[in-house]
Amino acid sequence: MGTDQARRRELGSFLRARRERTSPAEVGLPGSGRRRTPGLRREELAVLAGVSTTWYAYLEQGRDVRPSEQVLGAIANALRLTDTERAHLRTLAAGTAKIEPAPEILAPEVAAIPALLGSAPAYITGATTDLLAWNAAAAELFPGLTGPGRPNLARWVFLGTHAREVLVDWAVVAQSVLARLRTNAGRHPGDERFTRLAAELRAGSAEADEWWPRYDIATSRVGSKQVRHPVRGLLTLTHAAFTVTDAPEQVLVVYSESFGGSSGSDRPSTANGRGSPVNR
Repeated sequence: MGTDQARRRELGSFLRARRERTSPAEVGLPGSGRRRTPGLRREELAVLAGVSTTWYAYLEQGRDVRPSEQVLGAIANALRLTDTERAHLRTLAAGTAKIEPAPEILAPEVAAIPALLGSAPAYITGATTDLLAWNAAAAELFPGLTGPGRPNLARWVFLGTHAREVLVDWAVVAQSVLARLRTNAGRHPGDERFTRLAAELRAGSAEADEWWPRYDIATSRVGSKQVRHPVRGLLTLTHAAFTVTDAPEQVLVVYSESFGGSSGSDRPSTANGRGSPVNR
């Protein structure tokens, strides 16, 4: 599959996922008790966005149609997209998504940062949530996350044996991790690294299999989470994320103990700014 075709299919998947999660009531349309399609119908969204139903259907089907910035804005408004989702939509539509896998090379100066932070747990992840560097405090806080080879945060969360015990709000954190992975996968349509990892997660986790098609969007940011420390017991930690300027898909995450509550959350950005419902 060529770059352009893969990108168009990714754009269609994103729009379809958002359309199916937008109810008629949210956009001021009368509901119906006999709807075969979850959320809005294509023709309903087309009317709201001011485009023809056939043209919009082609867009979702991944055909070679090229929406203008104005049309993209109208569709985003009709779907009540968040700022993060609008940015993702523009990336897909503009053709700036990359199909060629970028090598996950961590500069030595960046790789040394977690160790310099001493007792503050810290690690650096790549585009596919591979752990590229970490310190001893992170290895202690998240048992089983680090190890030989190249550990992976998403695999640890969904397929490992420790995450559900360590993470008090496992479902919220898991959805956030998967949303960030899904966002990066959309930026690299057709990249086998993401395809293989998504298939592995969905085969090994019922939650990942359910949540992946929802196409949640999230970026790394500040927040807090509760964890069960192997020695100190229950802790509330704040965390901050910093992107590497020369490699923006590489993210440094640093944790510190919280004494005054949360300044954010791990909940992914979804349609209308709401977090995904936890069904499991």
